[in-house]
Amino acid sequence: MRPYVLLSVATSIDGYIDDTSSSTLVLSGPADKDRVDGVRAECDAILVGAGTLRADNPRLTVSDRRRSERLDRGYPEHPLKVVVTASGDLDPDLRFWRHGGAILVYTVNSVAGPLRARLDSRAEVVGLGPDVDFSALLDDLAEHGVKRLMVEGGGQTHTAFLSRGLVDEIQLAIAPVVIGQSGAPRFLNPASYPGGPARRMRLVESRTVGDVVLLRYLTR
Repeated sequence: MRPYVLLSVATSIDGYIDDTSSSTLVLSGPADKDRVDGVRAECDAILVGAGTLRADNPRLTVSDRRRSERLDRGYPEHPLKVVVTASGDLDPDLRFWRHGGAILVYTVNSVAGPLRARLDSRAEVVGLGPDVDFSALLDDLAEHGVKRLMVEGGGQTHTAFLSRGLVDEIQLAIAPVVIGQSGAPRFLNPASYPGGPARRMRLVESRTVGDVVLLRYLTR
C-alpha cells in the first residue's frame, strides 16, 4: 500500500511561501515550528524538492525530545529524508547530508549514475525512469516501509503531488503577512488538478497556533 501523503506548508495571506529576497522568509512562529516538529516526528519520511534544498539548506530533523520519543516507540531516531531532483543538481556539501538519518534521492535514470558518484555514501540514489514518476516514487517508498510521508515543498513539488491526485491531506498554516511580489514563489503553481475548481476538499480542523491559522483539509 502506498504511503499516506501529507502536504505541509506555511504561506502568507496572499498565498506565497517566500519573498524575492536572497534570504529565506520565516513565516511560521515558534509555536507553529513546534507543531511542525511534532508532525515530522509522527511520519516515517519527509520529502522536499531539490529547489527547496538548494534555497533553504534544511536539516529536516526532529528535536531532541521527539527523537527520544521516537526511539521509545521503536522507530529510528529521525524520519527517512527524501529528495526529488530531475537535474541531479545537488551540492554534496550541504548540511542536509550531515544531519539526521538515512536519505533517499529520487531522480531520472540519465543522471542517477553521476549523482550516485557525486554523493558517494551520503544517500541512496534511485532512478525512476526517463522522467520523475511520482507514483513509482510512492511505490518505492512503500517498499522501504514508509507508511506516512510528509511533503514539505516547495511549490513545484507540492504541485506535482496534488495535480497527480497523490495527496491525502493538506496542512496549511497561514501567516499574518502579505508579500505581494509577483515573482515570489507560491504554494501551488498553475496545473490541471483533479476535479478542477468544482472539487471541494473537506475541512477537518481549523485553529490558531501562535499567530498563524492552521487549516487541515482531507482531499479524499
